[in-house]
Amino acid sequence: MRPYTLKQMQTFVEVARQRSVSKAAERLFVTQPAVSMQIRQLEDAFGLPLIEPLGRNIQLTHAGEDFLIHAMAALGQFKDLEALMAEHVGTKKGRIDLAVVSTAKYFVPMLLVRFRKLHPGIDIQLRIDNRENILGMMARYEADLVVMGRAPDHMDCEATAFATNPLSIVAAPDHVLVRRKSLPFSALGEHGFVVREQGSGTRAAMERLFAEHQTPLNVVMEMPSNETIKQAVMAGMGLSFLSRRTMRHELANGYIALVDIEGTPLMGNWYVTHLSAKKLSPAARAFKEFLIEQGGALMDSWS
Repeated sequence: MRPYTLKQMQTFVEVARQRSVSKAAERLFVTQPAVSMQIRQLEDAFGLPLIEPLGRNIQLTHAGEDFLIHAMAALGQFKDLEALMAEHVGTKKGRIDLAVVSTAKYFVPMLLVRFRKLHPGIDIQLRIDNRENILGMMARYEADLVVMGRAPDHMDCEATAFATNPLSIVAAPDHVLVRRKSLPFSALGEHGFVVREQGSGTRAAMERLFAEHQTPLNVVMEMPSNETIKQAVMAGMGLSFLSRRTMRHELANGYIALVDIEGTPLMGNWYVTHLSAKKLSPAARAFKEFLIEQGGALMDSWS
């Protein structure tokens, strides 16, 4: 057995994910020299380089690419081992690696606060990203549970709806379409839209909706977050398509207005998802059950 450690494997995976020693150090809350030492010791154990410099970042060698695949699988097995051992502890203690799509950041913190009151001994590591990257985390066993607006159809996973997700066309309050009622969907073809980036679940839902109504989507600006999109809409840059769960404050105060368009709101759901092969720890199971039993009602009362 070669002399390498679990910590070295975890460090290598984070360096490979970030493609940067300095960024990995920030994520791991250690110094750059500490990360470099872990990688060097790992390379010494095998007698060959696993990473090499690429400008200011790094790239994996061919050996590093092979090691990454098996290291992630091994870390996934270790997490399953931890889940198995946690069965002997129950839900008093534990850790959950939770990944959520960026739109869910508007309500997930509130749900976490409620859950933590019920289970104060459970620690939750929260990661927020777009749908495409979140699916990657789930596939690599980096997330115990995922919260997203549409269950993946190309992965063997369990997805359970726990709350509704109404999506609507929105505009600045003084936009010409706001004053009109029961508009045909085709009326949107004459107006520009501010949209999320490719890989976003909201963007994908929007494109499907426009395709179903055979209406061209005129994109005037692409932005990486709902917050910047809301600011652009309020400034009159264009219309947008957003989850109402993200606009509670703006709608209530009249900063953004709904556009009355046929076929909207598009009613979707929020899902709690995990790989079918994933063995959930008691802590993760408790949070999943909490979302299914209480999540929807809490979100509705908060809205």
